[in-house]
Amino acid sequence: MQRTQIQLTDEQARALRREASRRGVSMAALVRELVDQALAGPGTARRARARAAVGRFSSGVATVSREHDRELDEVFSG
Repeated sequence: MQRTQIQLTDEQARALRREASRRGVSMAALVRELVDQALAGPGTARRARARAAVGRFSSGVATVSREHDRELDEVFSG
């Protein structure tokens, strides 16, 4: 890994600390994850958030709980 230094606004730093604490990870790990998502291309972060939400609500579709990744890929690709 390469060490780097960035400057954040006070609000960005507070938000990163809160989110890292909520997830139980370091700020550095969270920043790496967010950079990976940003560099992966359009829609990647949105798809990851959608996948995280799947299963939290009843959709009425019987296969969603078993095949949610495929179902989401179909929705986002078409």
